[in-house]
Amino acid sequence: MRIISGRWKGRRIQAPPGDQVRPTGDRVRESWMSIVHPILPDARVLDLCAGSGALGLESLSRGAAECDFVEQSLKVVKVLQANLEGLGGHEGARIHRDEAVRFVQTLPAGAYDVAFADPPYGTDIAHQLAQQWLEVPFAAVFAVEHSSAVALPAIGETRRYGTTALTFFRTSL
Repeated sequence: MRIISGRWKGRRIQAPPGDQVRPTGDRVRESWMSIVHPILPDARVLDLCAGSGALGLESLSRGAAECDFVEQSLKVVKVLQANLEGLGGHEGARIHRDEAVRFVQTLPAGAYDVAFADPPYGTDIAHQLAQQWLEVPFAAVFAVEHSSAVALPAIGETRRYGTTALTFFRTSL
């Protein structure tokens, strides 16, 4: 996997080994970035179920001021740390070993400009995170990757890419 654009363009990042993490493909990642691009410069970003950190690292590469990465697996956190260090680090990057749903439950409205979530398919984490955002919109734009067979609340805009779907939720900016 590589960073697509920005100051780290072309730099390689590693995906955690095994099938525990399903990295977001370049086409889907570029779609996410095209939606949030106008608000990325100097943004506060949240990368939930971060895995390799590809979405948050891409955001930092494109000018986000800070990114909180949330990942519950210690093994995966170590890969994320190595990816961040391999890019030279970033003073605005923070890694939290926690469950995504638990992490967002304590956030106030507007805590972040952009939030991404790429939870494991076959769980209800995408629904739980969407519901939490509807109750307390912790980011101006919240994007969730999920199986295209799963429908999230109708208030979000959904784009489909084969078996993958992205649903975006937005506050009025």
